[in-house]
Amino acid sequence: MSGASARSLKIFVGNIAWTVGHRELRNYFSQFGKVSWAQVVFDRKSGLSKGYGFVSFQKKSALENLERNQKHVLDNTPIFFQQTD
Repeated sequence: MSGASARSLKIFVGNIAWTVGHRELRNYFSQFGKVSWAQVVFDRKSGLSKGYGFVSFQKKSALENLERNQKHVLDNTPIFFQQTD
């Protein structure tokens, strides 16, 4: 797989609740396809979530499955995603 196609399988996830960590993010998105990695971004000083993160999938079909579902809620909070370049 080329670098360009690997990047196309990565999404930005916004509005993540402060209670959500890497494991919860991975678990949520794994229902749509195999997740390569999932990471919530945390503030280095406070250790608190910054409310966003990134998820990378192994196959493009996972993104297609994800886009079919119009409403995404994680830990009782609506989240949104956007494919990265």
